[in-house]
Amino acid sequence: MTMPSIIWGSPQWLTGAGLIIGVAAVSLLWSYGRARTTRSVKVAGVLLKVAGFTALALSLLEPLLTGTRPRRGANAFVILADNSQSLLIRDGNAPRTRGDWVRDLLAKESSWKTRLGQDFDVRNYAFDSHLRAVDGFDTLAFDGTGTTLNASLSALAKRFHGLPLAGVLLFSDGNRTDVGNLDGLDLPPIYPVIPPAQGVAKDIGVTQVSISQTNFESAPVVVRADVTATGFKGETIVAVVTDEAGRDIERLEAKATGDNDKPLNFRFQFRPERKGVSIYRVRAFAGSEETVHQQPNTTKPSGEQTLANNSRLIVVDQGSGPYRVLYVSGRPNWEFKFLRRALAEDEQIDLVGLVRIAKRQPKFDFRSARSSSAAPLFDGFDNPDADTAERVDQPVLVRLGTRDEVELRDGFPKTADELYRYHAVVLDDIEAEFFTQDQLGLLRNFVSQRGGGLLMLGGPDSFADGKYDRNPVGELLPVYLNRPATIPEPEDYQLVLTREGWLQPWVRTRKTEEEERQRLATMPPFRTLSQVGSIKPGAAVLSQVRNTAGNLAPALVAQPFGKGHVAALMIGDLWRWGMRRADPAESDLDRSWRQTVRWLVGDVPGQVEVNVDPKADSTAPAVVLTTRVRDAEYRPLDNAKVRFKISLPGGDDLTLDAEPDRKEAGVYTATYVTKQPGAYRVTTTANAPDGSTLGEKEAGWAAQPAADEFARLKPDRELLETIAAQTKGEVVDGTRLAPFVASLSSRHAPISEPWTSPLWHQPLYFLIAIACLTAEWGLRRINGLA
Repeated sequence: MTMPSIIWGSPQWLTGAGLIIGVAAVSLLWSYGRARTTRSVKVAGVLLKVAGFTALALSLLEPLLTGTRPRRGANAFVILADNSQSLLIRDGNAPRTRGDWVRDLLAKESSWKTRLGQDFDVRNYAFDSHLRAVDGFDTLAFDGTGTTLNASLSALAKRFHGLPLAGVLLFSDGNRTDVGNLDGLDLPPIYPVIPPAQGVAKDIGVTQVSISQTNFESAPVVVRADVTATGFKGETIVAVVTDEAGRDIERLEAKATGDNDKPLNFRFQFRPERKGVSIYRVRAFAGSEETVHQQPNTTKPSGEQTLANNSRLIVVDQGSGPYRVLYVSGRPNWEFKFLRRALAEDEQIDLVGLVRIAKRQPKFDFRSARSSSAAPLFDGFDNPDADTAERVDQPVLVRLGTRDEVELRDGFPKTADELYRYHAVVLDDIEAEFFTQDQLGLLRNFVSQRGGGLLMLGGPDSFADGKYDRNPVGELLPVYLNRPATIPEPEDYQLVLTREGWLQPWVRTRKTEEEERQRLATMPPFRTLSQVGSIKPGAAVLSQVRNTAGNLAPALVAQPFGKGHVAALMIGDLWRWGMRRADPAESDLDRSWRQTVRWLVGDVPGQVEVNVDPKADSTAPAVVLTTRVRDAEYRPLDNAKVRFKISLPGGDDLTLDAEPDRKEAGVYTATYVTKQPGAYRVTTTANAPDGSTLGEKEAGWAAQPAADEFARLKPDRELLETIAAQTKGEVVDGTRLAPFVASLSSRHAPISEPWTSPLWHQPLYFLIAIACLTAEWGLRRINGLA
């Protein structure tokens, strides 16, 4: 608010006014000094009469009140009304809705609207899923399917950019359905008017659903749902997850506590039947009303405030695969057998093996000049020619699981194009000298730049024993390779999980803690352990081994590195675990291998990646489709052709062309406005400049405006107070709109005008002077003074 100030119209009378006040004060002191009364009466009389004479004397100076006020009709003022369905809520058993309360306040004959129109250029707007100008508010139906509060205020700021907008009177419950914030927006003061709310009588709502996908094989998807149950104290609340065909996947029950502010928490664990994008629905209802929810057309009414918030759609993406894993081993061993058998049951993993079955012979091995240059291991086989035979000075490698005869023909990949075709690499008992310096650097870039996963297994030629301590691969390992100088004698090691390991689902193989502890207790001991140094900063020890003396050593350590992640498994005879199994049909080792490999490849990016994000500051429900395209060496590709194929809820399809992002190379975007509720799927296809297909990627999202609209039934007063504070406004009581509007004439506005008013023309000014003189006279009369 702008406070007025005082100026003097005739400052030349200052001396005269001071003389009058001084003479009056001296006379009063002399008069009261002779009076026979108490000291307090004398002081009160002098002060009252001096105040009265001072007010009269100062009128000679012509005191003027001056300030600024909004120029009438020059500033705009917006009345913004919420037309969303959430205002149809009734508090308790009230016959009228919150929308009726808002409609009454906005009636045409409102006195506060008349006063507002006298001082400002009033503009009327309504909003729900979009903002629009209206002539009046009599036609508010409160049938909007969304509350784009932030987007509507942002649109107002754009519409009135550069125009004198004095403020916005906002009638809303604050339960928004859009995203984004108001930081940095050039908004005028916002004055929210919040409908009164005492709380609904009965309602069950799924307020929030979160999805976490893990590499735990038996339950890779965990869904957590928060359910509010108002008015159902002591009753059974049922929560169910159903698939797209309506079949129940999992069902949980809980008792309502009666605490309306504390939701019930449901945790579902299940395994999707198919890879890729799947749509599920989480429903919640009272056990006593299950018939109403199972048979929507039943004539039995529900006792809830609304059924629109009883379910929510969720999108689960299980990956599109197949993921390719390159296994490199320095010698034939049992580990590859168990690993290959375990991954054979996983349709999304392709395991490619590169196993060395013989090292090269020494360079200075004296041989007869007539002897063959081929390795003697191949004697007796029909080699086509000398060029295709494995030479004596080369290692003998066996390729397993390759796509064709060309893959890995020359051994370990020598270029990024070849190596980056894989999602993860497993190094098993292979020394660093097997690789060239370029290949070691390529492995480091495979993790840090491509975002691949790397796992090194223990053995006689791994870690420090394999001379990895001073090369690029040693840099990315999560452990230092400064192993102790003394090599301990082989002994039995028992596996135990650390606190971090218990928190990682891919490290465990059983559902419950009790079953996992029992599994650890029955595991066979291991006898081969690669000794390493300390753990690098940022790495996590997930499991340890304990020897017979009770000493602990790290067994499984993992850390992120660049865009990828690395794990070090120091145990070199993991196959012992697979040799001892309680159930021949079920192997914990197989499950552990599948979960570990899923962790290795789970977050590895492909050449084509797609994301779906809600569009912030949009006056319509829209999503932004973003695709990242990379070339064969995983560098951003900025000249690709990208298209989005969107599958609509009704079964129709449409295609959108993506546009290159102006800020980031290799990024292509498109915006789509969701016009109907339901589940959407999008498949993005990226083509290279030569027309070849780089890849496809699928994603999905769910549009559920009704569930979002009624996710919260209580007005969000905190949000509206925050908006008012950010814009230097205030929350207005709906019963005091008239005095609030009257106060706007003394508040700041973009276009203001100065005003001046003589203070001595104000009745209050002379009333104070007369009151002081009258009070002094009455004081004298009461105390018997002349």
